[in-house]
Amino acid sequence: MARITVVVPNWNGARLLEGCLSSLRRQTFRDFETVVVDGGSADGSAELVRSSFPEARLLELGENRGFAAAANAGIRASGSELVALLNNDTEQDPGWLEALARAADAHPEAGMFASRLVDFRDRRYLDGAGDAIRLSGLPYRLGHGELDRGQFDRPAYVFGACGAAALYRRRMLDEVGLFDEDFGSYCEDADLSFRAQLAGYHCLYVPQAVVYHVGSASTGGKRSATATRLGTRNSLLLLAKNLPLPVIPHLLPFFVAGQAARLLTAAATGTLRPHLEGLAEAARMLPAALRKRREVQRSRRITGAGVRRLLRGSSLDASASLARRLRDGALRGG
Repeated sequence: MARITVVVPNWNGARLLEGCLSSLRRQTFRDFETVVVDGGSADGSAELVRSSFPEARLLELGENRGFAAAANAGIRASGSELVALLNNDTEQDPGWLEALARAADAHPEAGMFASRLVDFRDRRYLDGAGDAIRLSGLPYRLGHGELDRGQFDRPAYVFGACGAAALYRRRMLDEVGLFDEDFGSYCEDADLSFRAQLAGYHCLYVPQAVVYHVGSASTGGKRSATATRLGTRNSLLLLAKNLPLPVIPHLLPFFVAGQAARLLTAAATGTLRPHLEGLAEAARMLPAALRKRREVQRSRRITGAGVRRLLRGSSLDASASLARRLRDGALRGG
């Protein structure tokens, strides 16, 4: 059995898969298998994998069930000690898996590992260096849109790992559960990271694990109607499931301000309708999220004060990253 299983969810991504799977062939770490989980693609994706990448195991779901369900199917189909999750719109540096495997050996206290994401089109800029959650409850990808000046060259503990390129320990997944398939896509990785943190697992950002990421290739961009609706809905379900009750009063003012800002942003960017649809869907899905919440909170190992410290530190990291992003965006011209 391979030590690492690389799971690549795919839906109509034939134009992307060749680059992704070809770069996996160039990995210096060889003790891994690749599982491509196809969600009923109609663009010849399955045929491409069978004909050009016979070393990859193809798992065909027959329909698009969302990113979370595809990821879970790949994880369940494997039995390896470590599971890497990889978007189809990525290309990996040859040392990507080796860096993650070394980090897993050196940091047994960590249950998940975040890669260094680099903008695929302009590689002077970062796409992500681990995930954060702000005091408002809104997720944030550290480093996103920042000019790479070496500010993320050192390993660091972060809140979570972006599912575009992450490594997870099997024993952690067995304990806290897999991705929540009700999320579909967006924030499903933040939800898993939150559950893992509550259970006492750390997340390590590994700067040597470099991946070049296109971003939002399957949903039409981060301001698309689909991305807006799912992002709005799932960011609220994320808090409903995971935020411990003693922490809520401390975060409530920040949450209200964050939701107001998000509403104004949606109105200003022409995405108000999908934003409101996301709010309505979150309300309909709230009872199911609250049922899941009971199990999450029963397995919580850190105190409410510990969660507050975790979120406060994560929010400070996000604020500093956002300030750099705004400065670099102005220099970049948008």
